[in-house]
Amino acid sequence: MEKKQPDKKVIFKSVKEMPPMPVSLYDVSYNKTGTWRNVRPVINYGKCTYCMICWKFCPEAAITLEPVVIKGKEKPKPVINYDYCKGCGICWTECPVDAIETQEEGK
Repeated sequence: MEKKQPDKKVIFKSVKEMPPMPVSLYDVSYNKTGTWRNVRPVINYGKCTYCMICWKFCPEAAITLEPVVIKGKEKPKPVINYDYCKGCGICWTECPVDAIETQEEGK
Protein backbone atom coordinates (compact mmCIF):
# COMPACT_ATOMS: atom_id res chain seq x y z
CA MET A 1 0.00 0.00 0.00
CA GLU A 2 1.34 3.40 -0.99
CA LYS A 3 1.77 5.92 1.84
CA LYS A 4 -0.02 9.19 1.16
CA GLN A 5 1.87 12.41 1.86
CA PRO A 6 0.00 14.96 4.00
CA ASP A 7 -1.41 17.98 2.18
CA LYS A 8 0.86 20.99 2.36
CA LYS A 9 -0.79 24.38 2.77
CA VAL A 10 0.78 27.02 0.55
CA ILE A 11 1.03 30.39 2.27
CA PHE A 12 2.05 33.57 0.48
CA LYS A 13 3.44 36.43 2.58
CA SER A 14 2.10 39.09 0.21
CA VAL A 15 0.22 39.59 -3.04
CA LYS A 16 3.50 40.22 -4.87
CA GLU A 17 4.64 36.64 -4.18
CA MET A 18 1.50 35.10 -5.68
CA PRO A 19 1.26 33.85 -9.25
CA PRO A 20 -1.00 35.80 -11.63
CA MET A 21 -4.64 34.79 -11.47
CA PRO A 22 -7.14 34.59 -14.38
CA VAL A 23 -9.60 37.46 -14.63
CA SER A 24 -12.88 37.57 -16.53
CA LEU A 25 -12.97 39.87 -19.54
CA TYR A 26 -16.72 40.23 -19.28
CA ASP A 27 -18.92 42.37 -17.06
CA VAL A 28 -20.25 40.17 -14.26
CA SER A 29 -22.12 42.94 -12.42
CA TYR A 30 -25.45 41.33 -13.34
CA ASN A 31 -24.43 38.07 -11.65
CA LYS A 32 -25.52 38.82 -8.09
CA THR A 33 -25.00 35.58 -6.18
CA GLY A 34 -25.28 36.80 -2.59
CA THR A 35 -28.62 35.05 -2.02
CA TRP A 36 -26.85 31.67 -2.20
CA ARG A 37 -25.12 32.07 1.17
CA ASN A 38 -25.77 30.24 4.42
CA VAL A 39 -22.84 31.93 6.16
CA ARG A 40 -21.15 35.23 5.42
CA PRO A 41 -17.53 36.23 5.89
CA VAL A 42 -16.87 39.21 8.17
CA ILE A 43 -13.44 40.86 8.21
CA ASN A 44 -12.02 41.70 11.63
CA TYR A 45 -9.89 44.74 10.74
CA GLY A 46 -8.21 44.58 14.15
CA LYS A 47 -6.56 41.30 13.09
CA CYS A 48 -6.26 42.05 9.34
CA THR A 49 -2.72 42.62 8.06
CA TYR A 50 -3.95 43.95 4.68
CA CYS A 51 -2.04 41.20 2.84
CA MET A 52 -4.83 41.02 0.20
CA ILE A 53 -4.73 37.22 0.00
CA CYS A 54 -8.53 37.11 0.47
CA TRP A 55 -8.96 39.50 -2.46
CA LYS A 56 -6.58 37.50 -4.65
CA PHE A 57 -8.32 34.14 -4.05
CA CYS A 58 -11.98 35.27 -4.13
CA PRO A 59 -13.49 33.42 -7.12
CA GLU A 60 -16.39 35.87 -7.50
CA ALA A 61 -14.39 39.12 -7.22
CA ALA A 62 -16.70 39.94 -4.29
CA ILE A 63 -13.84 41.53 -2.36
CA THR A 64 -12.93 45.01 -3.53
CA LEU A 65 -10.11 47.26 -2.37
CA GLU A 66 -10.70 50.69 -0.89
CA PRO A 67 -7.90 53.07 0.07
CA VAL A 68 -7.31 53.58 3.80
CA VAL A 69 -4.53 55.42 5.69
CA ILE A 70 -2.80 53.28 8.33
CA LYS A 71 0.11 54.70 10.33
CA GLY A 72 0.51 57.51 7.80
CA LYS A 73 0.65 55.18 4.77
CA GLU A 74 -2.14 54.61 2.28
CA LYS A 75 -2.95 50.92 1.88
CA PRO A 76 -5.70 49.00 0.11
CA LYS A 77 -8.41 47.74 2.48
CA PRO A 78 -10.38 44.62 1.53
CA VAL A 79 -14.15 45.13 1.63
CA ILE A 80 -16.65 42.35 0.95
CA ASN A 81 -19.53 43.12 -1.40
CA TYR A 82 -22.30 40.84 -0.13
CA ASP A 83 -24.30 41.17 -3.38
CA TYR A 84 -21.71 38.93 -5.03
CA CYS A 85 -20.33 36.85 -2.13
CA LYS A 86 -21.57 33.23 -2.20
CA GLY A 87 -20.10 32.34 1.19
CA CYS A 88 -17.82 29.71 -0.37
CA GLY A 89 -15.24 29.97 2.43
CA ILE A 90 -12.12 30.44 0.35
CA CYS A 91 -11.33 33.85 1.86
CA TRP A 92 -11.50 32.69 5.48
CA THR A 93 -9.67 29.47 4.66
CA GLU A 94 -6.78 31.28 2.95
CA CYS A 95 -6.47 34.14 5.48
CA PRO A 96 -3.08 33.58 7.17
CA VAL A 97 -4.05 35.44 10.37
CA ASP A 98 -7.67 34.23 10.76
CA ALA A 99 -8.98 37.78 10.38
CA ILE A 100 -12.08 36.63 8.51
CA GLU A 101 -14.78 35.14 10.68
CA THR A 102 -18.05 33.50 9.67
CA GLN A 103 -21.47 34.70 10.64
CA GLU A 104 -24.70 32.82 10.07
CA GLU A 105 -26.77 34.53 7.39
CA GLY A 106 -29.64 36.59 8.73
CA LYS A 107 -28.06 37.37 12.10
